[in-house]
Amino acid sequence: MDLDLETATVAAVSAAMVSGGTTSVELVGAYLERINRLDPLVNAIRCLAPDAEERAAALDAERAAGQVRGPLHGVPVLVKDNIDVAGLPTTAGALALEHSVPDRDADLVTRLRDAGAVVIGKTNLTEMANCMAQDMPSGYSSLGGQVLNPYDVRFDPSGSSSGSGAAAALGLATVTVGTETDGSILSPAANQSLVGVKPTLGLVPGGGVLPIASSQDCAGPMCRTVADAAALLGVLAAETYGEGSGPGTLRGARLAVPPVPDEVPGPEAELFQAALEVLKERGAVLVDVPAIPESDEFPVLLHEFARDLDAYLARLPEGAPIRSMEQLVAWNAAHADEALKFGQVHLETAAAVDHEAEGAAYELKRARDLALAGEHGIDATLAMADAAAIVFPGPYGCGYAARAGYPSLVVPAGYRADNRRPAGLGLVGPSRSEGVLLVLAAAYEEAANVRRAPSVVNPSLFRGVRGSAATG
Repeated sequence: MDLDLETATVAAVSAAMVSGGTTSVELVGAYLERINRLDPLVNAIRCLAPDAEERAAALDAERAAGQVRGPLHGVPVLVKDNIDVAGLPTTAGALALEHSVPDRDADLVTRLRDAGAVVIGKTNLTEMANCMAQDMPSGYSSLGGQVLNPYDVRFDPSGSSSGSGAAAALGLATVTVGTETDGSILSPAANQSLVGVKPTLGLVPGGGVLPIASSQDCAGPMCRTVADAAALLGVLAAETYGEGSGPGTLRGARLAVPPVPDEVPGPEAELFQAALEVLKERGAVLVDVPAIPESDEFPVLLHEFARDLDAYLARLPEGAPIRSMEQLVAWNAAHADEALKFGQVHLETAAAVDHEAEGAAYELKRARDLALAGEHGIDATLAMADAAAIVFPGPYGCGYAARAGYPSLVVPAGYRADNRRPAGLGLVGPSRSEGVLLVLAAAYEEAANVRRAPSVVNPSLFRGVRGSAATG
């Protein structure tokens, strides 16, 4: 098999299967061997699917019979461990849920399987999707331990989808799936030199995903290229994306540019300015606009958390170990030495919400978030600039898109001059503008050509590992 799995794209692995250079079974075996060899460096994998090679063999037989389901036929995929895969535990990194095993796939996993993708396992994450404790580090869970960033193990892997990010960056699967409530796809994508897409709320079905808040939760792609993200999103959303991009795509495209937030470090601000120069050189028209108004979404998320988690737990089969947020809090308290290194203040707050008494206040806060982020935020900014999208340094626009339910993405923008840590370029658009954002991102990606694999940027990580980090 002549594939560099650290950088292999969907198109490359598909072409190799079409030509007979490899099979899905061989691909799955190669990724599993790579996981065995390299995952100890970053702790990205939560568990593996024991039936992956069997499913791959069935898909190879379909291909041999002339039946190809689409671009992901036979392609290995990893999904975050808050997404149900029948027969595998869905834990969200919680010890209390270690043996919580759904009896059916999440709706998005059904779409992946129907498209011919092979789910080879699940990735680690920040416990309870980073809505458990105030000071819990990104990528930490009481069950899975700490995910590390392959570009710099001292650098925040970021977001709750840190394991999907590390797995995609290292090439432990062809593509991975993360989830986001606010920043948990975009932030690890920026910090791990990936393309991450947070789609329009509801575009990707949420059934079978352990939730924080249904008003903002989304699943989406975390990939090494825009084309891969478009292919994966196409399957997850049952649509087609990524067509029409080329060298002239950016010519005349109007992009709104708010002020750089004060919290953006200087070296990242420099990379953002360099990315803006690339956009201008390719003909984009950059329009300075005022900052978008902020709002505090957390009261809304905590109001929905127990309600939505209880609904998810109710669909689990008989014998599930935890049936409510209240039970989860109690189990953690009874096993505090193992389960509560950083506490569970957010779980306790969510469990104590009186949904009936606080319902009216919640509705007002949710309406405020929607109006400030959507109508008076993203929509007004785009209209003011007559722009197709808003550009931000890395994930710094994720909160507006999350509260509005609008799409956002991050694409690699290079590496800091002071420490070679990755940074990204963010794009935010109106509802259902995924196609436009992907086309713009593909044009920028082609023009900038900045992404480098972890083995190139951080070669010391791989010294002493059996075999080459960048092959097989």
